[in-house]
Amino acid sequence: MSICNKKTLLCLAVSGSLFSVSYAANANDHHDHNHHDGEHHESEHRHHDAHVHGVVETNIAQDGDHLLFEITAPGADVVGFEHAPKDDAQKQVLANAVKTLNNPNLIFTLPENAKCTFEEAHVSHNLVNHNDHDDHDHDHDQHDGEHHKEHGKHGEFSAQYEYHCEAISNLDQIETQWFTHFPHTHKMTIQYLGDAGQKAASLTPKSSVITL
Repeated sequence: MSICNKKTLLCLAVSGSLFSVSYAANANDHHDHNHHDGEHHESEHRHHDAHVHGVVETNIAQDGDHLLFEITAPGADVVGFEHAPKDDAQKQVLANAVKTLNNPNLIFTLPENAKCTFEEAHVSHNLVNHNDHDDHDHDHDQHDGEHHKEHGKHGEFSAQYEYHCEAISNLDQIETQWFTHFPHTHKMTIQYLGDAGQKAASLTPKSSVITL
């Protein structure tokens, strides 16, 4: 079961609704104000703008003794390509990446005295083939339209992690090892919301700790 289905409040937080001020500042420079095709179009436009090679977005939300991470990363940052694997070598790279992402203890280090226990991970990506030919009875024009739309999407990974922290008041910093495992990434943007307030930071291979 997706973490979002269990932790609706936290999910809303990391989805951006509680970080709208910070995101709006970044999106302002790229948003085309001449296009007003409804909320759906604006949401897709913002998502498209946020997809920048070399930049991974991480939202962290704290609610009581629960801590939830949400990572959005371009495929190029994680595996070096943004399409379905074309050979066995790429399939292995993808499998290794998914395995790493499913182990958040390899990605983040939390203070020991915060007594945080990893509870659940949910990892997904869209680097898959869409060669399902079993639905040819459907309207062919509609199928072609959906197929073209799917291929227009950026290859992307999403990872969500849930922790339970017995002494979350001691959570004063978070360190990431993302750059070690995924060296294609140049920067990780962090948006944090918790008892300590809201904080934004940019981490790099040489500066990989956020102080809360």
